[in-house]
Amino acid sequence: MASPFTTGLSDDYKRWRDKKLLHYPERLEDLVVEIADPKSPTTAEKNEIFSRIKRANMAIYTGPTGTDQDMSIPVEMMRSLGPVDYDINPEANPNGVTSLTPRDHSEGSTFDYIPYSNKPINWHTDGYYNGPDKTVKSLILHCVSQASNGGENKLLDHEIAFILLMDENPEYIQALMDINAMTIPARIENGKVMRADSPGPVFMTSRNDSALHMRYTHRTRSIIWSDTATGSASALRRILEADSPYIFTGLLQPGWGLACNNVLHTREPFSGDEIRLLYRIRYFDYIPHLLE
Repeated sequence: MASPFTTGLSDDYKRWRDKKLLHYPERLEDLVVEIADPKSPTTAEKNEIFSRIKRANMAIYTGPTGTDQDMSIPVEMMRSLGPVDYDINPEANPNGVTSLTPRDHSEGSTFDYIPYSNKPINWHTDGYYNGPDKTVKSLILHCVSQASNGGENKLLDHEIAFILLMDENPEYIQALMDINAMTIPARIENGKVMRADSPGPVFMTSRNDSALHMRYTHRTRSIIWSDTATGSASALRRILEADSPYIFTGLLQPGWGLACNNVLHTREPFSGDEIRLLYRIRYFDYIPHLLE
């Protein structure tokens, strides 16, 4: 079978699309897997996660660890699922674990970054500003504690976004697969270039074209769209802002986590006396998800 992602409205695409949608999860609860020990899931538990990854590129696990701040929990969980090549960013520990929690001015410059605040985060995939040699293909979010109010996430499988765009107009996909479709301008601090311009496609394939990856941010400032991709980006924005049965909304509870192949996601604003703390690890390899 040829790649369904690079052949337009071909028979291969239509077969893949029909199979993808036939048994697609209808509720957030369909993504949930109960895990007795997230640091050492059983073969049966892992297979339940893999089955959800195959259907929707994401799974939510519920575990008994509650507010345990042990950073090895998400590390061991993902190791058991396959990804091992993790991203090390300036805020991560040596195992790639980043603590997502509000910070104040005394804790360094990252207080300016939205993930370390209580502000909302619009639709995006993680690492959209990375170069092609640092493509974030999977990630885990493990909840230690939630805020008193808010903080919910919306989730959308990037393959579903691909389908919705392709069915509307195949030229949208063609434009968004161009190598210069979306550019993230350089980040400059105190006259020093911290990160160069980062051009690249929105949709791309890997594993011999058998896996689809998405690179996207809903931001409107500091984003440069190519002339050919501007209309396609508007169509994608419209899809993400519309009501859809494919968009799931939920709130991770302490001891729960999201393991996914870098699906589109958001975060609602939050408030209250409780401190919100989630651990995040990003990986350069996938949770197993092979096309048959």
